[in-house]
Amino acid sequence: MSATASGAGLPAARDGEAPVIAVDGPSGVGKGLVTRWLASRLQGWHRLDSGALYRILALAAHRRGVDLHDATAVAGLAPGLNIRFEGATEADECIRVDGEDWTQELRKESTGALASRIAAAPEVRAALLQRQRDFRQMPGLIADGRDMGTVVFADAALKIFMDASVEERARRRLGQLSARGIGATLSPLCEEIRARDERDRNRTVAPLKPADDAEVIDTTGISPEEVLAEVEALLQRHQLV
Repeated sequence: MSATASGAGLPAARDGEAPVIAVDGPSGVGKGLVTRWLASRLQGWHRLDSGALYRILALAAHRRGVDLHDATAVAGLAPGLNIRFEGATEADECIRVDGEDWTQELRKESTGALASRIAAAPEVRAALLQRQRDFRQMPGLIADGRDMGTVVFADAALKIFMDASVEERARRRLGQLSARGIGATLSPLCEEIRARDERDRNRTVAPLKPADDAEVIDTTGISPEEVLAEVEALLQRHQLV
């Protein structure tokens, strides 16, 4: 694990705004583990899984019979959704939408396919940008995503960028699929991850990259306990506890 500290040049939050901890990085690096732990460590802080918002919006549109090709209509649903991320571990995680538990349905591949149909629409991205910022409430917000520290919350009090080797992330994904009884092999998973990384890092809008003032943590080959110990040290260094 490595961490790079660079506190100079932090943009200041406006007076009275809730502090934000932004946790960015590609899939499979442990962002969920860290953000759920932070929500438990910082009692009362809110949590945002920005990637889940696209699934939530797509599923909401599908359930209400909104044409997914009508980006304006889909985007119009975003402000009215009451969304809460609950739970301290992956096992007890609960995503509630308008008071209903949508967790399992959001994890389905079919929901991911719905989300992919709306994610590129500028109207949807603009609506969800504002929706993400709406999560910023006292006493603070822990935001998980790919552009939280570079775009959505550029003035975050602490920016963490997590990474890991493609092979490590593929092994973790293989373990998750096996636990769910889904057959897969390592090599195709590696290629799938490499292709997604390439798209995310080279897209013209909000590419996946560390913010200039981010703390970079490489989780390759280290235990969850070691990762969380490093995050605890960052909380102390940035005077957030």
